[in-house]
Amino acid sequence: MTASTGSAARNRAERWRWLLYVVLAIFGAMLTFVGARAQQKATDEATFRKLIDSYCAAWSTGNAEAPSKFYAKDNGLVFYDVAPFSYHSWKEYHDGVQKEFLESASEIKLTAGKELKVSRRGTIAWTTVPMHLFEKSKDGKTTEMDLRYTGIWEKRGAAGG
Repeated sequence: MTASTGSAARNRAERWRWLLYVVLAIFGAMLTFVGARAQQKATDEATFRKLIDSYCAAWSTGNAEAPSKFYAKDNGLVFYDVAPFSYHSWKEYHDGVQKEFLESASEIKLTAGKELKVSRRGTIAWTTVPMHLFEKSKDGKTTEMDLRYTGIWEKRGAAGG
């Protein structure tokens, strides 16, 4: 083996070693990203489970004022519900739901199911979850129904409100 052949072999070995370091660095970065993403997803699910449970508890008070903290009140917003189909301001929604649903109820209970799905893009998140509604009217009639809830959540300001 000549000196030039030995030198070429060393150069090839150095290149392969350098390539191995680059591949390991990329692999390490990918593992870190995947781990951080999994941790963020777990945090999101816990955060939104707490929000959804609080949302249900607020509606279960039977007063439209209690869940108002979960709603944006900007001009031009449209709120959709089962009856009537749409409301064209927060005040219209608040007053309409109070009159249509809550005033005639002696008891109302809204509970979220286990299958919460959270998707997030920056300060916007959307959730889907099955819910169960129980209502007992003032005349003693009971109604139960399963619902699907889709919520759009926006983090606003320093406190996220």
